[in-house]
Amino acid sequence: MTARDLVTSAALAFAFLSGCSGGGLLPGSYHSMASDRLNALVRGASSANAVDAKLIASVIDAESHGDPNAVSRVGAQGLMQLMPGTAAMYRVANPFDPYQNVDGGTRYLHDLLHRYKGNIRLAVAAYNAGPGAVDAAHGIPPYAETRAYVDRVVDGIR
Repeated sequence: MTARDLVTSAALAFAFLSGCSGGGLLPGSYHSMASDRLNALVRGASSANAVDAKLIASVIDAESHGDPNAVSRVGAQGLMQLMPGTAAMYRVANPFDPYQNVDGGTRYLHDLLHRYKGNIRLAVAAYNAGPGAVDAAHGIPPYAETRAYVDRVVDGIR
């Protein structure tokens, strides 16, 4: 195994354990996408990945408020705030490309929903805090940010 393979493996493992959400956007980065274009991306990703469009839209709203250029203080990027390792795992070459970001983030959501047997609250908690944190807590981790995030996303799909 080369050093590059080792670094890539470590990044993928970190992304898998830590989730996507960066917990906040950098100041001054807000540039919302046109709602009709964003809705079309969400519908396409929903159809392609069998994930409810309302769930995808709610995650986008909670993560970036529709800003495809959003970057969190910990480096999560784009509409669905993909961490670089998660983006790499889902072969998102440009996390600031709205199509790639929503497609990759939706595929990740799909995998989390499958992992947690359709439990939206656990899948969303894992999207925010990472599956490792959800598994270790045997449920939603006791982090105030994650609990508020889960409530915000679930409220958004109603």
